[in-house]
Amino acid sequence: MRRAGGFTLLEVLVALAIFALVAASVLTATARSLQTASRLEEKTLAMWIADNQLAELQLSKTPVADGRDQGEVDFAGRRWQWQSEVLATSEADMRRVTLWVAPAEQGRLGGDVRERAVDGHRHLCPAGAGHLPHARQRAANRQGHP
Repeated sequence: MRRAGGFTLLEVLVALAIFALVAASVLTATARSLQTASRLEEKTLAMWIADNQLAELQLSKTPVADGRDQGEVDFAGRRWQWQSEVLATSEADMRRVTLWVAPAEQGRLGGDVRERAVDGHRHLCPAGAGHLPHARQRAANRQGHP
């Protein structure tokens, strides 16, 4: 008896198994890449929010007081919560500011944002208002002055 040309059932099954393994590896790598990109986007947005909150502290008319504060902000089409902690330092005119930012949870205002924070952001800033040259320049730019 003459054998017909083509693949046997066993050869087809082996080929399908190899294809399935390669496809699963590609899908896993793609999913990991998307998760990483999403996490980086979230961290970047959180850092921008922290920088904005810090700029507001630096530009405030009143001196930065020690203590904690928190709030919510809409940024990049999402709702975010932030929490700040201002502490005195050994230098009388400087304060240590730590900011935590996390995506807002539905129906939850308050609580400890630090537990859900994307990243902590620390900075030292003058206790008085508008002492940093770049902070004064940004304030002037916002008011339309050169």
